[in-house]
Amino acid sequence: MKPIIYEVLGQPIAKGRARSMQRGEFIAHVTPEKTRVAENSFLAQSLPYKPATPLEGPLKVSLTFIMPIPKSKSKKWKGAAMAGSELPTKKPDIDNLAKLVLDSLNGVFWLDDKQVVVLNLIKIYGAIPMTLIEIEELP
Repeated sequence: MKPIIYEVLGQPIAKGRARSMQRGEFIAHVTPEKTRVAENSFLAQSLPYKPATPLEGPLKVSLTFIMPIPKSKSKKWKGAAMAGSELPTKKPDIDNLAKLVLDSLNGVFWLDDKQVVVLNLIKIYGAIPMTLIEIEELP
């Protein structure tokens, strides 16, 4: 099958940590509102590219997170960032960015993200914040 390649516009958002709340014997794990909104938005932009049925075999997923260039930086620094010689080493962590994407696409693009056996991640600066996604079925 041909790889699925598309982009989701907007600043990449990291998956927030679920919080646990306890009342007596009852324990609830609650996903932060910001994370739920980001996952729903990511999925909504991804739906036009979804396969007819969720993929079932091993997968290779490549994600490129294009982060916004900070407005407070100098013109020289911004030029270096656009050229790729300045890289985003600040938060959010790249693994948390990937977690939001993988969890957003669970049950729609694939049955479960445990099927992802190869995961390529890149975090760079760019003029238009977005996430580039490439999903490939492996033999």
